[in-house]
Amino acid sequence: MSFSASDVKKLREMTGAGMMACKQALSENSGDMDAAVDYLRTKGLAAAQKKQSRIAAEGAVATLVEGGTGVIVEVNCETDFVSKGDDFKGFADSVANFVLKEKLTDITALKTAKETEVNELTLKIGEKIDIRRFDVINTDGAIGSYNHGGRIGVLVEVAGADASNESVSDLLKDLAMHIAAAAPKFLSSDDIDEGFKKREADIYAAQLKEEGKPENMIEKIVQGKLKKLSSEVCLLEQKFVKDPDTTIGKLVASVAKEVGADLKVTGFKMLMLGEGIEKKEDNLAEEVAKLTSGN
Repeated sequence: MSFSASDVKKLREMTGAGMMACKQALSENSGDMDAAVDYLRTKGLAAAQKKQSRIAAEGAVATLVEGGTGVIVEVNCETDFVSKGDDFKGFADSVANFVLKEKLTDITALKTAKETEVNELTLKIGEKIDIRRFDVINTDGAIGSYNHGGRIGVLVEVAGADASNESVSDLLKDLAMHIAAAAPKFLSSDDIDEGFKKREADIYAAQLKEEGKPENMIEKIVQGKLKKLSSEVCLLEQKFVKDPDTTIGKLVASVAKEVGADLKVTGFKMLMLGEGIEKKEDNLAEEVAKLTSGN
């Protein structure tokens, strides 16, 4: 069975595969469109599996809030160029929507459900695609969200809040933007885990000994430094980035008084694109040397 240029175009539209791949698929299957689709999907799956060993540290962080549910998802690809494409961004958004609608809590279940779509997108764009992680907040209160260029996603939960109130809505936005800028590790000093405290205390103590501080003073100084640490890593004790003269805790209390509600920040989630992924560092000099030496 022969095939025409319009057949190649149709197959491209159906699968998103490249022109040469579509021509080969039709040629290998005597112009049979259905067989060519199956052929491309099979080849695409094999190609996608080969790409799984690559490093995918670029991509997008997508955020979505509907009612009392908020979702942030990190989906990775290999290059910044692909991450800015409509196909990739649309897929990241669809993943966030899927997590919200299906009420998922497990990354393995999400990867399994989206495996076919991941393989098909990999076939289309030619890069490794990885749904890396996600976080969800469910609340009877309100959720603030902020997305910084698809690279940082934030959700913040405020109990007792009515998002339809303008002052509360502004507070939710301010809190989410502050978290993106200040990157707190804990909600309050009560939430700092003992392991974190001990690591910091050991570092402070070692530094003080190096400085020659008297042994009987070190513990007191360390405790003072740990107290100051809370204002650096705890959301409610951090200085508000838009007004350093007040803390986040005081900001929330001020808005609560204004609207006559018992507002309380009960949690937050933040994902930063590529955080923790060891990126491949290309050595330009070595690459040029290989090319010029013929190796």
